[in-house]
Amino acid sequence: MKGLVYRGPRDIAYESVADPAIEDDGDVIVQVRACSICGSDLHIYNGDTFSDQPGYCVGHEAVGEVVEIGRGVRQRRIGERVMLPAAVGCGGCASCLAGNVLRCERDLQQCYGLSNALQGSQADAVRVPAGDFNAYPIPEGITDDQALMLTDAAATAWYGCELARVAPGGTVAILGLGPIGLMAVEDAFLLGASRVFAIDPLPERRAIAAAMGAVPLDPADAADLIREATKGRMIDHVLEASGSTEALLLGLQLVARERTMAAIGVNLSPSVPIPFGQLFMHGATLAIGTCSVPRYYPALVPLIRDGRLRPERFITDRMALADGAAAYAAFDRRAGGTLKTVLTP
Repeated sequence: MKGLVYRGPRDIAYESVADPAIEDDGDVIVQVRACSICGSDLHIYNGDTFSDQPGYCVGHEAVGEVVEIGRGVRQRRIGERVMLPAAVGCGGCASCLAGNVLRCERDLQQCYGLSNALQGSQADAVRVPAGDFNAYPIPEGITDDQALMLTDAAATAWYGCELARVAPGGTVAILGLGPIGLMAVEDAFLLGASRVFAIDPLPERRAIAAAMGAVPLDPADAADLIREATKGRMIDHVLEASGSTEALLLGLQLVARERTMAAIGVNLSPSVPIPFGQLFMHGATLAIGTCSVPRYYPALVPLIRDGRLRPERFITDRMALADGAAAYAAFDRRAGGTLKTVLTP
């Protein structure tokens, strides 16, 4: 089969790779119908990897069809439409069954496409461990595009708002208006935010947020304008969704006393100069984390099915998987207003 393989910094190649095979009785093989590029994939693309061994398939957002099952699989069936949450767990412990794969009690939590340990889903097909749990049936009334956004981005945006404790009547600032940041703008309003400040250096992304009802701000003057707009009270709920150290430090300037800032953007810097004294004196909370995707399906699926959330609207580009190298290059330079790129094998 074919897949997108990390060969080195800025070198993603479309090439032949080994077909996925059943390695455990609980495995499922899924033929990929569509996959997408996540902002965190750019860390790998630019050489900021989680592994020092290249040569693995990348990608962790995919939907597809079950084409093979291990003899221990009981719930999945051949031909079933499924979505593949970015991170997997054992599927049998209490934490996994509650949707929290990050606390997998058997320490089997891992993510597709970060190393050779679990090959990525930007390929013709992918092996899914513990397939009864990790291959999630696409719910009735959910399109493939919506399901694809649910495999990571939509759930992560909602998780970020939860981590920032977004509540009715509160003010919200979102730093980084990629797909997750823009989805978080939509989420924040749905959760009752009184005002949402949307911060990004790219004017075209600020314009999208403004059309959603947010106050668009350039990072260069965001702190001063927010201080003026809030009469010095600053922001109740700050969400950093870019992974930029500069955005993280700006967010810490914006958080109000005894309020919360959440950082969900991937930042692999070995050291970030956190102003601990300021946080201490203000009684502010800094929450950092990554999303356990399945945990949020019960809340998100009805909202998307009913049209109250529309994460699929942030898909801007569609390309063939064979053109994956060009897709990564365009995504990296944000060419033509690219937000979310869907690849089709």
